[in-house]
Amino acid sequence: MPDLKTAPHSKTAPSGRRRISSGSEFERRYSYSRAVVVGPHIMLSGTTGYDYATSTLPAGAREQTLQLFTNAATAFAQAGASLTDVVRVRMYISGAEHYETVMAVFAETFRGIDPACTTVEAGLFDPAIVVEMDMDAVSDAGA
Repeated sequence: MPDLKTAPHSKTAPSGRRRISSGSEFERRYSYSRAVVVGPHIMLSGTTGYDYATSTLPAGAREQTLQLFTNAATAFAQAGASLTDVVRVRMYISGAEHYETVMAVFAETFRGIDPACTTVEAGLFDPAIVVEMDMDAVSDAGA
């Protein structure tokens, strides 16, 4: 078995699996990909509303959710897909008081696409983060 710590890093593995990175310090530190593409399937890791361009986290639930969808759309674009290809969303909201706000942005984003969705109230790793989502998409462009 190859030593994964010393094996060359590439975006596309021999199996055809392709890794997408946002350049986040967390991806480097904890050794995960923003998304992984396998054929037409794209699996997006838990994504927050952290703005990588400004190194800031917006204060409100609406602003964080909007930025989260910007981050997700960027990763899907790197995979040759878009938010319209999303078939499943799992969302984690830090408190029930944010539910209506987050869901309003979700509805604006996914109206007519209507992916399967699960919502959980959960303690997130940073108390300033109010929402995190992971998504699965299927796109012919990713094949």
